[in-house]
Amino acid sequence: MSHLQQLAYVWPQLNASAQWRVELEDFQVYEELGFDPDGEGEHVLLQIQKRNANTQWVAKQLARFVDVKNMDVSYAGLKDRFAVTTQWFSVRLAGKLNPDWNAFNNEEYQVLQNHLHRRKLKRGSLRANHFKIILRQVAGDREELEQRLNLIQENGVPNYFTEQRFGRNEDNLRQAELMLTGQRRVKDRNKRSLYLSAARSMLFNHVLSQRVQQQTWNKILPDEIVMLAGSRSSFIADDVDEAIEQRLHDWDIDPSGPLVGDGDKNILEIEREMLAAYKDWCEGLARARLEPARRALRLQVKDLQWQFRDEDQLYLEFRLTKGAYASAIIRELLNAERPMRQS
Repeated sequence: MSHLQQLAYVWPQLNASAQWRVELEDFQVYEELGFDPDGEGEHVLLQIQKRNANTQWVAKQLARFVDVKNMDVSYAGLKDRFAVTTQWFSVRLAGKLNPDWNAFNNEEYQVLQNHLHRRKLKRGSLRANHFKIILRQVAGDREELEQRLNLIQENGVPNYFTEQRFGRNEDNLRQAELMLTGQRRVKDRNKRSLYLSAARSMLFNHVLSQRVQQQTWNKILPDEIVMLAGSRSSFIADDVDEAIEQRLHDWDIDPSGPLVGDGDKNILEIEREMLAAYKDWCEGLARARLEPARRALRLQVKDLQWQFRDEDQLYLEFRLTKGAYASAIIRELLNAERPMRQS
């Protein structure tokens, strides 16, 4: 059984299924910046819509078009290839004139707007991602699906890392295990980073899954490390009083789980017990000198809307905080399969 198949569900799985991401337009994502462009500076912020194109590949095309180094091009986040995504890039012009971006456009990508900016765009510089999804060949009781969508709207879902983080057939996890247990040495910097990220994402999921089983994934425990919603800031809730409970209800704070790194000051004793079986992994991540961090255990599904179309289509629209996965919502709704495609 794969790692993802072992993760606990909040509610019993419905006898419902669908096909998703059949067509490009079935999965659309719009990045929402967390700031306004400066309107001046040596960088240019570009909002680009891409279709069936890899984010990193588009970044290389930008560097080639402006004749700058690849390191002078950045993006706020990686987005899937088989989708229609509207996302933000930045290019350091360094004395060059702002070019005619219409000359860059083609069928795979086009610049929607550009703005001068003083700073390079950093990864994660987003407020949220706005999703529009079409599920096809939906089979299942509509009333049950409506009830489940209402539950998701009210309670959110576990903030799992999903298949994008673990690679095809979860190969990134297998490579991570070999690397962390000393069975393989990885020299390629990008691959090493990919495997380390997959490893600690798996450990986070493991802790979260157990909290789901204990029905505490959306509760504040005594001495819980609590995160301010939508930020990386955290504090320890020494006393779970009425004020803390109200902030939890209002989605102002969230319980959190560990992103394991070098040091365990922000790992709770209950989490250390949950991770005992992965001692080699934790020690390997510590040796890699990764900065330890926290991640919210629950995920609020903002502005959730849905509509049944035709006889077997379900349209979903919602917003998620940066770093969250739409597939974490889909898995709590129904069993969704993706068509096999050539890579």
